[in-house]
Amino acid sequence: MEDQEMQLKVKRVTDKFTESMYVLGNEPSVALYRLQEHVRRSLPELVQHKTDMQSWEEQSQGAIYSVEYACSAVKGMTNSSFYFKSIDGLLRQAIGLKDSINSSQGRSDASPSSSPSAPPLPTPPSSS
Repeated sequence: MEDQEMQLKVKRVTDKFTESMYVLGNEPSVALYRLQEHVRRSLPELVQHKTDMQSWEEQSQGAIYSVEYACSAVKGMTNSSFYFKSIDGLLRQAIGLKDSINSSQGRSDASPSSSPSAPPLPTPPSSS
């Protein structure tokens, strides 16, 4: 009877050992299969996210370039205030000269007996 008990215990142990070996032998392949399945499902979505991010990066780089260019243009405009003030002064001087010429022509038209010809207009210096 002890032999039968011993054989039964040995059979149980060998069955458990066989089952454990089977699980250990197949478990990594099941895990790898699940991993592969997960990658196949999620990879297209990840690729889409990557392309979206690259597109947003390109758009952002373009916007950054535009802002930097606009900032440099504004800085250039603030540096040009000296030139605008100079132009303003020259325009005011030209308007004053025009007014004086008009007033001198008005006086010469009012008294034609004093001088038959009008005085010559000043010529601007040539820039040659």
